[in-house]
Amino acid sequence: MELALVIAVVVVALTFDYTNGFHDAANAIATSVSTRALTPRVALIMAAVMNFIGAFLGQEVANTVGSVISPPSGSHGLVIVMAGLLGAIAWNLITWYYGLPSSSSHALIGGLVGAALASGTFVQWTTVRDKVVIPMILSPLFAFAAGFAVMLTIMWVFRRRNPHRMQRNFRVLQTISAAAMALGHGLQDAQKTMGVIFLALLAGGFVSPGDDLPLWVIVAAATAISAGTYAGGWRIMRTLGRRIIALDPARGFAAESVAAGVLYTTAFVYSAPISTTHTITSAVMGVGATKRFSAVRWGVAKSIVAAWILTFPMAGLVAALCYWVSHLLIEVIP
Repeated sequence: MELALVIAVVVVALTFDYTNGFHDAANAIATSVSTRALTPRVALIMAAVMNFIGAFLGQEVANTVGSVISPPSGSHGLVIVMAGLLGAIAWNLITWYYGLPSSSSHALIGGLVGAALASGTFVQWTTVRDKVVIPMILSPLFAFAAGFAVMLTIMWVFRRRNPHRMQRNFRVLQTISAAAMALGHGLQDAQKTMGVIFLALLAGGFVSPGDDLPLWVIVAAATAISAGTYAGGWRIMRTLGRRIIALDPARGFAAESVAAGVLYTTAFVYSAPISTTHTITSAVMGVGATKRFSAVRWGVAKSIVAAWILTFPMAGLVAALCYWVSHLLIEVIP
């Protein structure tokens, strides 16, 4: 039973990783596609490859995600982890359907916390506060301010240049910034699934708390998120690339560069699993506000922020429901 549950949890985790990929494909390439710096298919291939590479660049974020809850060993712990994943998948699909760029990261952590609370499992609230909640608040604020500042700097430095030539050059530079953003997405989001798989292996008794991530876990998570990214997330891409503000290449480059810098810093320095969605969306709003604040479609932005606020509790609620049903079917009725 336990081996079957471990396999089931790993499959569900990789399914979540796949939905994370197509849900968050827009994060890496929406700005480049909307400014025509890259064609959609080329952008998706590049993003998938960079996602795969990024997954191998560290384990700091995976370790943080793996320490959010402390599930018991055996089948009960595996049911808790599976319920957390199902809650996250459900919220990903709901927000994808409505084209809202919500956070897969916070859906995952909210799902784990919701399943843990429903089962009476200990939650590492200090980790949630320091590594999730505080970065969740600060990273979008910083990305907005940095995007605004970087774009103002670009506008001042190139104020005497030919606008058409400048935008053409930034369209080329966007290839680099989009690749950097996709690498950061792999670095952050693929590791979150690795952390959950490690939790499942820990509950099943296949690894010990101090062990390194098995290589097959890294390869599987990297492959799943890359495949999902290649599948694309066109609904969210339209929201991020066009509905918030119509970007030009210079603003696209600024937004992607700022977002990538935030992703690398939080992963390597703070080991914090921040939302790539929150980061790039805030950066897009910041660079867009340099045109004029009214240029940003704040009504769309308001809907996006509402989805951000709802993500953690709603994913937790769905995960709690999944736990009660799974617990009944797997552990009580048999």
